[in-house]
Amino acid sequence: MKIIFVCLGSDLNAIGFRKMASLAKSIHDNIEVCYIVPHNRLSLTSILFKQVSKESNKYESVEMINKIAQSLARSEMVCISSMTLFSEYTKKIIKAIRIINPKIYIVWGGIHPIVYPEDAIISADAICTGEGENAFREFLTLYKNNEDFSNVRNFWFNINGQIKKNIFSPLQSPAEMEQFPFPLYGEGEQIFTQKSGFIPLQISDYLSINNLSYRTVWSIGCPNKCIYCSNSKFLNNDINYSKIRYPSVDYIIKEIKNAIRIHPHISNVCFADDSFMTIPLNVIEEFAKQWKEQINIPFYVGGLFPIHVNRDKIEVLLWAGMNRVRMGIQSGSDRILKFYKRPNPPGSIKKAVIILGDYTKYMIPPAYDIIVDNPIEETKDLIDTLKLMYEMPRPYTFQVYSLAIMPNTELSEEFTRLGIKCKTIDQGYQAVFPIISNILIYLMPIIKPPRALFNFLLKYVKPCSVPQAKFPILLFIVRALFFIDRGIAHLRFMDFSLMQGQIGYILWKLGIIGFYHKRFFKSRPIPNTVKIKV
Repeated sequence: MKIIFVCLGSDLNAIGFRKMASLAKSIHDNIEVCYIVPHNRLSLTSILFKQVSKESNKYESVEMINKIAQSLARSEMVCISSMTLFSEYTKKIIKAIRIINPKIYIVWGGIHPIVYPEDAIISADAICTGEGENAFREFLTLYKNNEDFSNVRNFWFNINGQIKKNIFSPLQSPAEMEQFPFPLYGEGEQIFTQKSGFIPLQISDYLSINNLSYRTVWSIGCPNKCIYCSNSKFLNNDINYSKIRYPSVDYIIKEIKNAIRIHPHISNVCFADDSFMTIPLNVIEEFAKQWKEQINIPFYVGGLFPIHVNRDKIEVLLWAGMNRVRMGIQSGSDRILKFYKRPNPPGSIKKAVIILGDYTKYMIPPAYDIIVDNPIEETKDLIDTLKLMYEMPRPYTFQVYSLAIMPNTELSEEFTRLGIKCKTIDQGYQAVFPIISNILIYLMPIIKPPRALFNFLLKYVKPCSVPQAKFPILLFIVRALFFIDRGIAHLRFMDFSLMQGQIGYILWKLGIIGFYHKRFFKSRPIPNTVKIKV
């Protein structure tokens, strides 16, 4: 039996997909692992214009879809992973596969079947609706042995048009996570190209799509229930998802050492955990000690919440080699944060940015997530956000997202109730409206205008729901300056986690990156407030 795993996305990170592919290979030896990347999130088009390139449209042509389907249809089972952004594209590929091979069994996993199972199950024979490791191991074992698999938990099955919805399994425990194989990485994978179809994945592909970074997740779970996020769906399925679970420090260190063994050029590790800072301090101390001793390269921590930013933890991580953080602010308006159901105790955002601002000499300017283009925002909400940005400690930068609705989330239901239309996630969340408020948001990290000028500009701020003049050329210019400024900050730390291509690889090959990190990268001294034996 031949099984093909295929991931559709805008990069090669695919953290959950890699875990599932590795698990499947431990059960069944005849497995191919493939990637389809219609557009590269690190391309200049994506970065400067915040939209997909014209190349992605070619991937959706009938010719390309049929070419993809021809390759995938030669197996007995296809396991597809995709996010909602690529859900319509996934459906087209599944439809084309079935025309070529009506007997093929199709399993759809990833975020979309979890968030919107009613949509995904129409196209697939089976979908995974919860945590997949234990469930897929059971499903694949039964399928391989020709035994009844229709009662496997965390799965829905489409049996001759009849939908069988199975209940959820208990969430995987830290002890179980400890036993899972490391994510499949750099081992016989393939990537789809327009010219040659699926071909072996090369280092050059990783460099152009993933740069010099390795991206992973150590902890799973999130204590918050923001209404725009897929985590709110996980919490609806099982309230225990609010509890943070993670394998041991030894496990995550060994996983990263394995990735570096395969790709020695890895010069930065990105932790994409939803709530890294909720890991207890004593565990973070042990992680920092082992990282310093065994890995000793810079790393990035994302998913910070203002209420969880802790000075002791920040200092320990900076000592270990953390060179970048990312924290969600989303809005400076208490009213909008309440609408999003973001935890927002008074003063928590200002306190968090002050803590992070105290350590900018040791790291790249902190990045803060901001959501724009919300149709319920009023002028005061925008002004509150801009005033917060004006007062924040510098330097800093932003990750700016245009609000887009993920189906089946509480946000989707709320907008339906209010009778408000907003673009959906499959239309993208990168391209922001070229209006004054958004232009000012991109301007804030570059320059702090005099107070009088800032107050004057605020008079022209209007919410996106109000008809107003648009300035696409001005937005492009300001965004270009914004990314130049951000790029310089990364180069100052010799960090290529956001830059594609061969330049970083050449600098690594020449030993310049390693020398720079050892000679010039300032690691914060060990904090006096914690106990780390060196």
